[in-house]
Amino acid sequence: MASFEVIEVNGEPATEATLRVPALSSYGHFTAMQIRGGRVRGRDLHLARLDSATRELFGAGLEGERVRELVRHALGDISDASTRVYVHWPEGDKETRVMVTVRPPQTKADHPHGLMSVPYAREVAHIKHLGGFGQTHHLLAAQRAGFDEALLTAPGGLVTEGAITNIAFWDGTSVVWPQAPSLLGITMALLEPRLPSVRRPVTLADLPSYASAFITNSQGIAPVHRIDDVEFTVDAELMGRVTAAFEAVEWDVI
Repeated sequence: MASFEVIEVNGEPATEATLRVPALSSYGHFTAMQIRGGRVRGRDLHLARLDSATRELFGAGLEGERVRELVRHALGDISDASTRVYVHWPEGDKETRVMVTVRPPQTKADHPHGLMSVPYAREVAHIKHLGGFGQTHHLLAAQRAGFDEALLTAPGGLVTEGAITNIAFWDGTSVVWPQAPSLLGITMALLEPRLPSVRRPVTLADLPSYASAFITNSQGIAPVHRIDDVEFTVDAELMGRVTAAFEAVEWDVI
């Protein structure tokens, strides 16, 4: 696979001066997308996420066409990539600073994942914000303990989300998305209306009542085979159905 890395800020190659803001400030937000053939799944959801978070954090929106132009410029002749769009608004600037990074494409390892539950919930969880020290700390601790991902939980063992994923459970009839403060990931947002979905609270004590589980993020989907010492069946039929629903989503021109 080709190795490349592009970093642009407001459409210009990153410099020491323009990287000073992201280096010294963690107040901002981002979205992550996988681009194939110059297209991305859920483009309008990504643009809406960026606009909404910019309004909430900075008091003004971020035009989708501006984002698309900046992403296309950073991509140049690269058609397949893992791309992130970061948004800051330094004091004194008249508009947001949009940093676009372009790296080789990534796909989620589809092997069954093990998750370690941790008592931690992201602050302002509905925003994909910067400064994720806590979730990174717990993710690395889970991996050192032999797991693939950390499962974040609120008081009372309320399941919220993974450190870098959303999680869903299968009760034999419906896909259950935990009802709790969490980020609405783009892959989750695309899958939820395309599957027999419900939202309801899920606690660690409830886990044995579910037959199967899976996680999602911008890189794709993977089954879950255990959370702590609770084992789950890797349901090939379920995963085939979830994967088919995701693959049926159209790719939008960036």
